[in-house]
Amino acid sequence: MKKTLLFLAAMLPLGLYAQEEGWNHNGLAGINFSQTSFTNWSEGGENNIASNVYLNGSLNYKKNKLSWTNDLNANYGQNYTKDNGWRKSLDNFNFASKLGNQINKKIYYAALLDFKSQMANGYKYSKGSKELISKLLTPSYLNISVGLDYKPNSHIALYYSPVAGKLTMVADTAFATRFGIDTEKHVKAQLGSILKVNANYTFFEDKMVIKSAMDMFTAYDDSFGNIDVNWDLLIGYNLTKLLTLTCQSTLKYDDDIKTFHDDGSTGGAKIQFKEMIGIGLSYKF
Repeated sequence: MKKTLLFLAAMLPLGLYAQEEGWNHNGLAGINFSQTSFTNWSEGGENNIASNVYLNGSLNYKKNKLSWTNDLNANYGQNYTKDNGWRKSLDNFNFASKLGNQINKKIYYAALLDFKSQMANGYKYSKGSKELISKLLTPSYLNISVGLDYKPNSHIALYYSPVAGKLTMVADTAFATRFGIDTEKHVKAQLGSILKVNANYTFFEDKMVIKSAMDMFTAYDDSFGNIDVNWDLLIGYNLTKLLTLTCQSTLKYDDDIKTFHDDGSTGGAKIQFKEMIGIGLSYKF
């Protein structure tokens, strides 16, 4: 696992462009949809409709030695089938704000606030029944840290903090143990170190955008060396001024979140992964 994470981080490309001063922003927002219908189809299949809305943007400021970056990534999607009705397919709300003061041309002292959560109830479906396993702000993750920020260009930022506080939170204590929090508690606090790697590129005369955000955290406790990972990736390509093909994925690994089996037993933590490919209306800014 550790070797894989180091390899993924090393594969992120570095450019050679200068950072412009003042405010700058970029992002991609839109709605994707798909529909599939079957009539007397011999190979089987189920009619379905799927859609999702998304917003992925950055607002940054640089003046003299001061640097301030703000990133927002929000998605919500559902799909519908006749047998199952509407089910949530995507749901995340991620916000990060980082304030830095320049030491030299590429390195900054920095303070980081990073918040991740979701917006709607989540269910586990099994044999015609469903179990509520998450809710609004349940779970939520808040990272607060100070460290060093390395910005070789306007596209890449590598941030490392040896003093990082991670709060895992649930609004409803009924879900506490599912997310590694003690029974009847709302919050689990951990002190550790964090590495955050952000990449933001455009290609083909700004028709293609790639935005990547990877966080890696390890706690200073008995689990030290077990790395919690969150990696969000967005690739968008403008087919026309309004029509965009998008690919979004999230890879997660949290050592505190164990596997829950249908018989009620628990297993070890596992890599979580989801992806979505869609085509729809978009606005690039």
